[in-house]
Amino acid sequence: TSHPCPPLKYLSNKVRGMLCHCGSQNKYARLDAKLEKKMIEVKKSSSGHSNFKSIDSVIVRFPQFKDGLKNIKSVFEQYDEDSNGTIDREELKKCLEELQLHLKEEEIEDLFKSCDIDGSEGIQFNEFIVLLCLIYLLTTPSSSSMSKMGSPQLKATFDAIVEVFLFLDKNGDGRLNKKDMVKTLNESYPREKSPAHVTRTRFEEMDWDRNGKVSFREFLFALISWIGIDNDEEIAEME
Repeated sequence: TSHPCPPLKYLSNKVRGMLCHCGSQNKYARLDAKLEKKMIEVKKSSSGHSNFKSIDSVIVRFPQFKDGLKNIKSVFEQYDEDSNGTIDREELKKCLEELQLHLKEEEIEDLFKSCDIDGSEGIQFNEFIVLLCLIYLLTTPSSSSMSKMGSPQLKATFDAIVEVFLFLDKNGDGRLNKKDMVKTLNESYPREKSPAHVTRTRFEEMDWDRNGKVSFREFLFALISWIGIDNDEEIAEME
């Protein structure tokens, strides 16, 4: 492979634009701080073994990630009661209650604001995937909760996605930075160092709020775009 991350070019500029203009970073701060702490804990508790050794080893798993996540669509459609393509706050509360995911009102509001990336006051399917993954990471869903989410592969898929993030987080501080990206790309292609503009582009595709750091939440949104979950319309518009 001559290009470090070919699938990344499909990231929609439209989605990136929405994220860059969705308002103050303050509405993300509390949740992102929890995620950063959690990722540090997971990194420290891991044995150091990873199934991912290069960017290519991540890319080759994209089809499996897609298969593991796409079955959540039926759950999304079940709780999108008015079939308008989004889940509002009341629909989300009902969904979480029936999935036996017991969260405080404040926690639900944090998740809703942090996953409603376009400020539409509704959670779209790609945002719903991120929301469920964050709940999985920050809480301890029961086995019945996971089965109700519609896919026996879901837990393994979420675990693998976390592992990808930890693979990219070289210094284990719970967030990604440009140095992490440079190191990862250059480890994958030791004979051909990644040009500075390539590394910068890859990093900017994840750093949607342009603060020089990539939270696990931002990483999730980027990954979902890269693997092609629910982006057929976006690709058609780009074409």
